[in-house]
Amino acid sequence: MSLDDNVQAVKSFFAAIGSGDMEAVKACCSPDIEWIIPGQDWPLAGTRRGYAGLADLFATHEKGVETSFMETREFVAQGDRVLVIGYAEGKILTTGKPFKDDWIFAITVRDNKLTNIREYIDTQALARAAEAD
Repeated sequence: MSLDDNVQAVKSFFAAIGSGDMEAVKACCSPDIEWIIPGQDWPLAGTRRGYAGLADLFATHEKGVETSFMETREFVAQGDRVLVIGYAEGKILTTGKPFKDDWIFAITVRDNKLTNIREYIDTQALARAAEAD
């Protein structure tokens, strides 16, 4: 695949997330997709694999986080990797506190399918929003 093809595969993935269409999200991903969110003591942290892992991640997100704004700002491609630099705003549902999050996704694309995602988020901003008063 060309770098442009890899970037387009990632853009299609983010468009599917934005539309809320889980079947379109799955169609962008390899059946053995691995999604890693580093961290501990955070419901979204950990490694999830396959379509069941995707479903679990999105269900966990839906229960705990309301994202009111998300923007992909930059795509940087090299080989089979695409880095996506973005920004999100929302609130943690258990506390009602808002957050602002600058993030980076490091994504591997093979045969026009996403095979690995490492999501780096502003854990401090999200942890502060999750703290009870």
